Amino acid sequence: MNQSLENKFVELLEENQNIVHKICRLYTHDQESHNDLFQEVTIQLWKAYPKFRGDSKFSTWMYRVALNTAITLYRKSKKKVKTQDYESVMYRIPSTDYDDTIEEQLKLMYSAIKQLNDIDKALVFLYLEDKPYSEISEMLGISEVNARVKMNRVKGKLKELLNV
Repeated sequence: MNQSLENKFVELLEENQNIVHKICRLYTHDQESHNDLFQEVTIQLWKAYPKFRGDSKFSTWMYRVALNTAITLYRKSKKKVKTQDYESVMYRIPSTDYDDTIEEQLKLMYSAIKQLNDIDKALVFLYLEDKPYSEISEMLGISEVNARVKMNRVKGKLKELLNV
């Protein structure tokens, strides 16, 4: 790849890296896994970049590559034996002067989202990013109507999971 193309890729990646971080947060449980997934997504973006034709926005293309990479790795990781992380069983004394209500609600929401299948998880992520259904459908490769129907079903499923 020539230097100009490389510089453009790095510039676009830096401008849009939050997309990748958000996807990594959805598909990982700790910082090390997050970093590994971020690195893998970056590698896949780099490999695919010469084929990026500009038919869609870079961010849309980036979402698609990042989601596909995350889903592929997530499915592979599901085949591994789960072990319990030592950090998760340590007893922690909560601070009495800190109100963590919103943080706890977010944790519950992320926990519920992580229970969804791969496509539904991606759909919720894009919905929470305020992406229009037209863009969501393009990124997920489904019709706009299908995206709307799926989102309504996912909302119901999340309500059940959260006992709302």
